[in-house]
Amino acid sequence: MTTDPAGTGPAGTGPARAGPAGRPVAAAEEMVLASDDDREQAARRLRTAVEGGRLPLELLAPRLDDVYGARTRGELADACRGLPAPGPRDDLVVDSPPTSGRFVAGVFGGFVRKGRWVVPPRLTLWSMWGGGRVDLAQARFSSQDTEIRTVALWGGTRITVPDDIDVEVKGFGLFGVFGKGAARRTGRPGAPRVVIKGLALFGAVVTRTSTTGTEH
Repeated sequence: MTTDPAGTGPAGTGPARAGPAGRPVAAAEEMVLASDDDREQAARRLRTAVEGGRLPLELLAPRLDDVYGARTRGELADACRGLPAPGPRDDLVVDSPPTSGRFVAGVFGGFVRKGRWVVPPRLTLWSMWGGGRVDLAQARFSSQDTEIRTVALWGGTRITVPDDIDVEVKGFGLFGVFGKGAARRTGRPGAPRVVIKGLALFGAVVTRTSTTGTEH
């Protein structure tokens, strides 16, 4: 097999990319046909890069044209050139229906929302002589902006948020406690924004921060 002038890959293919443990990645890997999901992920990556200031807005349209016209994964990679590789938490806002109702109540009982779930854009939590726990550490969001309204009447609710999203806590306690442990914290550029508001009356609402992706 002949090599290119640099001697790093088959003739005409350019330098071979290094894979795990220094092994070159076969050029054929870049010729795998791209799926519709591959194109949508690449498009979201470009939009996130614009929101985070990594890609100028005027470059978004031509790059999206390249993405939706791409036939192979190699062409998709070229459309996203210069951007950091996507991480496991890059797609926090998803085009999927919420997996929880907008109203969740614990009356003389409790409720739990945790693990991999899709949060609705408006979520109301009601604890009355009961308790509830909402964990957003591994959640995905159906909107860039999410509002969580929580009311604790002689009950308690704990809300855990990851450290890579924007959070604002605006609730208050009346003969109760509305904790603001996660208040006014800014996540990474382009991250979803969550506003937590409501009332604790003879009860408690606790907000806390967790390490990214760690469930509690």
